[in-house]
Amino acid sequence: MSRIYACPLSHQVISLTGADKLSYLHGQITQDLNKLSPTQFLWAGHCNPKGKLWGVFKLFSYQDSYFLTGSQDEIEQSLSELKKYAVFANVDITISSNRLIGLLGDDLLSTLNELNITFDNDDTAADFANGKALKLSENRVLLMVDNQFSMPDDVSMLDNDALWQSAAITAGEPQLNALAIGEYVPQMVNLQAIGGISFKKGCYTGQETVARMKYLGKNKRAMYIVSAHCNGVLSEPELELQLGENWRRAGKLIAQSYNEQTNTLTGLIVLPNDTDASASFRAKHDPTVEFKTLPLPYSLEDE
Repeated sequence: MSRIYACPLSHQVISLTGADKLSYLHGQITQDLNKLSPTQFLWAGHCNPKGKLWGVFKLFSYQDSYFLTGSQDEIEQSLSELKKYAVFANVDITISSNRLIGLLGDDLLSTLNELNITFDNDDTAADFANGKALKLSENRVLLMVDNQFSMPDDVSMLDNDALWQSAAITAGEPQLNALAIGEYVPQMVNLQAIGGISFKKGCYTGQETVARMKYLGKNKRAMYIVSAHCNGVLSEPELELQLGENWRRAGKLIAQSYNEQTNTLTGLIVLPNDTDASASFRAKHDPTVEFKTLPLPYSLEDE
């Protein structure tokens, strides 16, 4: 990417305000809120009482609020669950009116300078005049902006978020579609590998299952990145795994994105964690679409 691209994102934002926002949210998510600072964002999972994920979020603070960003399916599910017991605490939980924009490019420095966004040293979050910026990598920055925000003229504004989603999937960033909500414990989507689980924070909803997966070695699944050449996203996202001359059910894509320029579909799928890197997959309802796994950009080895 020699140019800078801006993608309007379909993801949404939950905001939490009020005197009890820290104590309330701390008891709901896998992350230790005491680690949160204005210059860092954190990954976090929100689980049901059985330890199955309702959503995976980027967590950050801005002004006097906490914010969670995730897919529309995740936001809808978690918003409903978070609000159930909010009446017993001094906390207001709503969908934020702020917009999300993804910036991508080989060199974002000049654009960030023009927007007066500065990331010092190892910072991953920064306030600026129109909102908050999260640094996901050197070539990807997520912006939460208000209605007064305008993009610099030299940035190419896209009309969808396919490019951003493809980059997020290739980076192994977990997200859940409607089919995946309530199906997986956090370790099954690699949340521990990106620092999204605190095993020292104390109680939160679903903690018993998450801890058992770690300390008793119960987890036998992991999230993998897969890619295929095809003509669009799969309306039936179930994949099959090749075993010799036969095919068996592998699972369903929990996220997918299609690049029209390269005719490439990338997706995330949860598989047995001993799946061979050379394994071959195909779409169950369109066997001509053949998938290969891509390498994860992080280690799944337990610390």
